[in-house]
Amino acid sequence: MKIFRAKAPLRLSFCGGGTDVSPYPEEKGGVVLSTTVDKYAYASLQPRADDRLRIRSLDYDIVANYHRSELEYDGELDLVKAVARHFDMPSGADLFIHSDAPPGSGLGSSSTMCVALVGVFMEWLNRPLTHYEIAEITYRIEREELQIAGGKQDQYAATFGGFNYIEFLKDATVVNPLRIRPDIRNELEYALILCYTGQTRLSANIVASQTRSFVEGKKPVVAALDRMKDLAQEMKTALLLGDLPAFGKLLHVAWTEKKHLDPKISSGRIDKLYQVARRHGAVGGKILGAGGGGYLLLYVPFRKKHHVARVLTEAGGEPVPFSFTESGLVSWSVED
Repeated sequence: MKIFRAKAPLRLSFCGGGTDVSPYPEEKGGVVLSTTVDKYAYASLQPRADDRLRIRSLDYDIVANYHRSELEYDGELDLVKAVARHFDMPSGADLFIHSDAPPGSGLGSSSTMCVALVGVFMEWLNRPLTHYEIAEITYRIEREELQIAGGKQDQYAATFGGFNYIEFLKDATVVNPLRIRPDIRNELEYALILCYTGQTRLSANIVASQTRSFVEGKKPVVAALDRMKDLAQEMKTALLLGDLPAFGKLLHVAWTEKKHLDPKISSGRIDKLYQVARRHGAVGGKILGAGGGGYLLLYVPFRKKHHVARVLTEAGGEPVPFSFTESGLVSWSVED
């Protein structure tokens, strides 16, 4: 019997996060600059002869059994249930899921897992879907079906993969792949530090709070979102021209703007790690995702990188190795 598999890459969002959250893109148009890395969400599926859906989640240490026609949302594995319901399973299945980053990490792990799940069901049921269709299905499952607060960037980043400048318009989303010179790509990878803060958070709460502030017209929040959109454009230009020192400085500016979106985006621990890194040579950086915890991304000139990594570790952070990846969602099958 065949086993069907899929994996989707997690992402680093450099700038623009927040401008992809409704209603900002519908009113003003949003943009996000991001790339994917060699950390993945994985899904494996083996069809069953009966009508049971058996789910094993390594991340949550859960094994759960359901009837495929009785998938009620109750807060446990709802993402998996929603994808299964969307595809109208023809039989039962065993599902095994896990991710290289914990939920609440700021690397888009929840949306990336949803993309991997859509990919594995697509592979099983032989449903040919375009990248745009996969990303839109994932977005609708998370934001409309399950009513999880958040934006659109993660679904598109995980599906398409690579360096992208993504535009969120009123009636469409456009993914613009960036042709970055290999030497610039390699140098950027060498100059970045990905540091786990030791804390995770529920991003939906922070996103919901900043969305309320935008809807209420709070000027600091609106101004910060507008400025971050401009900064994403500037950072894209710096990357394409190979001006990495300017890119690093813009990361710092983007972080100062991002903190205006909501008080919970940063914390005493995050501020301490960032200040330590800056004091010892980091040019710029930011917390990834909605904030509040997860991973800190830092741009550090190569002569100071190892020293900054050491002082971050001494301050309680955990630098994590990574590499950029060009591929997005992939799916395949093997004989058991």
